[in-house]
Amino acid sequence: MIDNTLSRSPQQALAALLEQQAPARLLAIGKSEMPAVRAYLQANPDCYVEQVSSVPLPSQVTRQRFDLALVADCLEHVTKRDGLELLGGIRNLNASRMAVLVDMRACDWHPTDFYALALQASEHFQRDDQVLTLFTYDLLQYKQVPDWLNARFWANPEHFGKYWW
Repeated sequence: MIDNTLSRSPQQALAALLEQQAPARLLAIGKSEMPAVRAYLQANPDCYVEQVSSVPLPSQVTRQRFDLALVADCLEHVTKRDGLELLGGIRNLNASRMAVLVDMRACDWHPTDFYALALQASEHFQRDDQVLTLFTYDLLQYKQVPDWLNARFWANPEHFGKYWW
């Protein structure tokens, strides 16, 4: 977990994430509008975005696949169970990459709840007494491939028919 508090704003972090990932299909979930998403859409008008302000997600959204899902100003307004179902469902069915911006003091969440969903704490943002944490998930960077996981260790055709174990 990252202990330092960065000087950039949460919206700047989301904007940097959007520029880095460059999603063609974006899912934005939250009670309030995200200025970073608005700026990204102005710069990339061909990006398809689905904005949702309530949980659970509508059925037409749950049937779609997105390049990136952003969740901000959402978990503070739903029960923990609904939040877990939301994040787990997005991770498993809707997006290979996800970013969650949350004020953990305003909700009943702990960092271990996010770690259990395979999210990583990326950044912390503080303004006055409010601390926001950005958690991210990327399926492609979730686990490094071990060196033993390759064809050299899987099949030994020279031993076929010789040994029984």
